[in-house]
Amino acid sequence: MMRGMGNMQNMMKQMQKMQKKMAEAQEELGEKRIEGTAGGGMVTVTVSGHKEVLEVNIKPEVVDPDDIEMLQDLVLAATNDALKKADELVNQTMGQFTKGLNLPGMF
Repeated sequence: MMRGMGNMQNMMKQMQKMQKKMAEAQEELGEKRIEGTAGGGMVTVTVSGHKEVLEVNIKPEVVDPDDIEMLQDLVLAATNDALKKADELVNQTMGQFTKGLNLPGMF
């Protein structure tokens, strides 16, 4: 009967260790900078690993007052590019914790 308790405590310790590592990984993701571009680098959007938009850079030569729509499309494309890359980074980073664990509903 006592052996089962030891295993349970051990498992809880392992889980706590994993939670701490996950929290650290989440924190590191927040400090990462991911760049998305559109129009061959005419528009650059930088996001954090927490998917917050940090910066939008637009080269002056792409600004055409007669074609605001194209500029909006480029900003949109660059933002989506950056967010897609951020998603991939999050999946890579956090995926290492769920590998080998069969925990449905964790993410």
